[in-house]
Amino acid sequence: MGSTSISVLFLLSMFLLAVDVKGKAQRNHSNVIPLGSLLSPIANRTSWPSPSGLFAFGFYPQGNGFAIGIWLVNQPENIIVWTANRDIRPVPPVSSKATLNLTSDHGPLLRTEQGEVNYTAYLSNADTVDSASMLDSGNFVLYNNSYSVIWESFGQPTDTILGGQNLHYNLVSSVSRSNHSIGRFFLKMQLDGNLVFYPENNVDGSENAYWSSGTAGNSIILSLNQRGLLSLTNTTSGSSIYILANNSYPAKKETSITIIFRAILDSDGILKLYSHRILGNTSSSVSLEWSSLRDQCQVKGFCGLNSYCIGTGSNAECHCNPGFHFMNPENKLFGCYTNFTEDGCRNSTRGLMIPDIIASANISWGENPYSVVRTRQENCYKSCLGDCNCGAASFYMNGTCNKYKLPLRYGRRCQNLSVMTFFKVIRRNDEIQISDHHLPEILMGSKKRIILILSLTLGSIAFLCSIIAISCFLTYRDQVHRYRKLMLENVNVEFAENLTLRSFSYNELENATDEFKEVLGKGSFGSVYKGYVSEANKTIAVKRLEKIGEEGEREFRAEMNAIGRTHHRNLVQLLGFCIEGSRKLLVYEYMSNGSLADLLFKAKERPLWKERVRIALEVARGVFYLHQECEAHIIHCNLKPQNILMDDTWIAKISDFGLARLSVPNQARNITMGIEGTSGYSAPEWQKNALISVKSDIYSYGVMLLEIVCCRSSIEVDVLTADEILLSDWVYNCLVAGELDKLVEDENVDMKTLERMVKVGLWCIQEDPALRPPMKNVILMLEGTMDIAIPPSQAISHF
Repeated sequence: MGSTSISVLFLLSMFLLAVDVKGKAQRNHSNVIPLGSLLSPIANRTSWPSPSGLFAFGFYPQGNGFAIGIWLVNQPENIIVWTANRDIRPVPPVSSKATLNLTSDHGPLLRTEQGEVNYTAYLSNADTVDSASMLDSGNFVLYNNSYSVIWESFGQPTDTILGGQNLHYNLVSSVSRSNHSIGRFFLKMQLDGNLVFYPENNVDGSENAYWSSGTAGNSIILSLNQRGLLSLTNTTSGSSIYILANNSYPAKKETSITIIFRAILDSDGILKLYSHRILGNTSSSVSLEWSSLRDQCQVKGFCGLNSYCIGTGSNAECHCNPGFHFMNPENKLFGCYTNFTEDGCRNSTRGLMIPDIIASANISWGENPYSVVRTRQENCYKSCLGDCNCGAASFYMNGTCNKYKLPLRYGRRCQNLSVMTFFKVIRRNDEIQISDHHLPEILMGSKKRIILILSLTLGSIAFLCSIIAISCFLTYRDQVHRYRKLMLENVNVEFAENLTLRSFSYNELENATDEFKEVLGKGSFGSVYKGYVSEANKTIAVKRLEKIGEEGEREFRAEMNAIGRTHHRNLVQLLGFCIEGSRKLLVYEYMSNGSLADLLFKAKERPLWKERVRIALEVARGVFYLHQECEAHIIHCNLKPQNILMDDTWIAKISDFGLARLSVPNQARNITMGIEGTSGYSAPEWQKNALISVKSDIYSYGVMLLEIVCCRSSIEVDVLTADEILLSDWVYNCLVAGELDKLVEDENVDMKTLERMVKVGLWCIQEDPALRPPMKNVILMLEGTMDIAIPPSQAISHF
């Protein structure tokens, strides 16, 4: 009986102990958010608060809708400290009908009005959520059934770290304080222990960094403790090796006062430390405790391309360089553009466009010039004016002249800088006004004297030349007429003997094209018309050549002889010709599916990745045939997507080959600046009056290859960030950063093939022709039978 009583008492005490433990556990977990909990922007519960009510997780207003994040409440305006789904750019606001449900598989699961599902936390496949909690530290955590943390917002920071939080990797700024999408700057805690600030889309070790701690070591993190000490800490020893800010706030014993520290990489690219002193639920104050930089103008990239920064502190302003205009006048941080192009520079030599110089003082750039020489100020200005690669030049008082290519980056105006900057602008001949008032006083007098002397000299020469020209014209007019008549009688007979091509009469082609009614397109050498040859039951394309001079008939015959002997699967076949005096026409096979440009830039949907890879190889094989395998080696000189045509089975074929030399009759072998290349695809040799070789075609192919990969043009203004305007820069930054998936969006892409194509394209557009691979090696590299090294960055030529 006694033992029975003891057993009953023991069991009763154990039961009471279990009940007590369970009660304590429930009290300790009173803030736990159970599975199935639901939030909605318009429901009674829009957020899950922390126990003290200082932080909340849930929906907050964003633009015309709502976003999901964590914020500090009881402030004049809610301070967002974490934002969900920032990898979607821009972060799309959701409607008031969206819901957020805590699920076991994905944690907080967002469902939009359209039924789309987005994950706000990214878990491993092995993790199962049992509950969640919003902590007073500002950390939102997910627990498993063992009450172990399997995910936390502190581990995935956006632009902010809070007291008690450590940073192991990156912070990325927001667009603005009201738009928390990914902004233009990032802070990187590098593996080598160095804390560095970069403009967006730059890589470790880049010269574009604008702030660095200069520290080194293993296991270094950026930490902010709850007393306001912001420092770089060695996690092995636990000691601070570099203190950024030490506010020495004592731990507050008053229960009514709470101090919260917050470090944020602000939208202007500056890391700032704030303190929030909160008194109960009634009042609060905010203080800026520390800032990494004093002036916004010290931030590289604060102002976009082709603009410069003025001002100090937080009152900086962005201004366009002279001759430039804002891309977005509503947001002047996105940079500026100009009508100046390399093509416009070339046109200036023919009097269509005239280059002019506008001078401005005290402006410098934070990037390296492509040319540095010691000279006089007047020579510096003239050197840039005559150099098509030069967009601007800076002359320093020590006699140094620095020349820069467009676009100009990281501009800043400082009154204490002793520098005169010359900006090149291109204007139409009928709009230009002599702009001596733009130039510094040192150049005005000399320029006026030069203009006067040149005017008198050129006027006299022009008068004499006109008299000589009239005499020569009257003397040789009859002889030329007789020579033309003789050539017209014999030309078609001579062609028929030399070529296997069909000789058409002009009337035949006029009837076949219904008097040149349907235009298929307009190319560098003339317009193309659709025609039909009834006796052959064949649709044809007729190119009426417009840029072949009368003195080029002999050259025309030689080129027809060469073109007629070219036969390749990836070349548009020449079927015939017509030459009657000054009228010269070519007859090609008809390409029913348009051009590669239509496929890449105008189609509603991107071509499939495998199709783009096939097209890139087909174009390369066609170029290799022209360079190496055909009887008369041919340099195309005008490779671009508009000259790659697609037949009825979508095979890519190169057109307009062999026509380049016809526009320079006296240079059948050595083609120089007589031919006008296409802006964006022409190699740097065009602007340097250098000898054009097969390497010029390889440059054009490289530009086109990157466009095939990304399905966008080499220069595009309507992009998310200014760093994406130049395709070559964007592609290179993505390559070295290991982020090539950005180039192809959500496509099903073989990443090894993508990397090969990107590397080949970057090698092909090297500014030094000797670095560009021959087309045979290009094919081998694309096929994966030849290794490809990482291309250098400094030698990449901007298109």
